Amino acid sequence: MVLKIIDFNIEKITAYGHQNIRATHRTTFEITCEKDLSIRGNCIIGVKADKSARKLDEKTKKLLKNDNSYVFIILKSGELYDLVIAKGSSKLLLSSNKSMVFRKSEYIDDRTVAIHSNKASYDIDRALIEKLVKGSILEVFLLVILYDKG
Repeated sequence: MVLKIIDFNIEKITAYGHQNIRATHRTTFEITCEKDLSIRGNCIIGVKADKSARKLDEKTKKLLKNDNSYVFIILKSGELYDLVIAKGSSKLLLSSNKSMVFRKSEYIDDRTVAIHSNKASYDIDRALIEKLVKGSILEVFLLVILYDKG
């Protein structure tokens, strides 16, 4: 199968680590605009995000809302990186003003940005998570690519 790129967009989100980050959730990871975090939020890897699902660029949202889109999520803190690969969906709502969630499953709610993710918070590089527990800046780069599978 040959995949031809039809369109793409790159978007940057900035968030911050927090002392209560646990990153032990096995099916999702979340970035929230909330300023604080309880230890119960075990999927959250970043707080004080400058964007939520609703606040993403219109082109990013258009590409995410396509069943033929792939999402490459680069998580960066200092010199440490991790890469997550997921899919978009025509069913995405992208309407949350508070957060964005990346899921291994197909479940979709207003916070869901991508599904069929190859990683959840539990799978993210532990050295990166340790930096975030210390409050480091988290840069999230979304590369959304729309493919023609024909």
